[in-house]
Amino acid sequence: MRFELGAYALMPGVRVIAPWRWDLTSRETLLAYCEKHDIPVEMKRGKKSPYSMDANLLHISYEGGGLEDPYWEPEEDMWRWSTAPEAAPDKPTYIELGFRAGDVVSVDGQSMSPASVMIHLNQVAGANGVGRLDLVENRYVGMKSRGCYETPAGTVI
Repeated sequence: MRFELGAYALMPGVRVIAPWRWDLTSRETLLAYCEKHDIPVEMKRGKKSPYSMDANLLHISYEGGGLEDPYWEPEEDMWRWSTAPEAAPDKPTYIELGFRAGDVVSVDGQSMSPASVMIHLNQVAGANGVGRLDLVENRYVGMKSRGCYETPAGTVI
């Protein structure tokens, strides 16, 4: 289905939720909103969030809080998908990816959907200490910011 400008006006049954357009101007107000409306928030620590975390099938990004200090080492419990290399198995784990037209279509001979490939590789690679990044990047607004990322499946692929 293709959407053009104004297409939503032609689809009155579509519900658009855009919470950042409301009065949710900080992590704290967002967390308060979620608490008031019984919306579960993973990894919440008390009333204040220690950093911002965004997740999708490709990666999790972390920023803010203690990460703003370049000498601060991220706490181990911040990482969701990956094991520290020091805690990873001491023997290798081998996987075989099958490709079709440049896309991964199987892992170890088992056909999988793209989403299933990502979920599986995030689990297997993450358990083996693969996929952590800690870097300083240029933001669109013209400043530098430290961010940490987990992308076990993306690293393997």
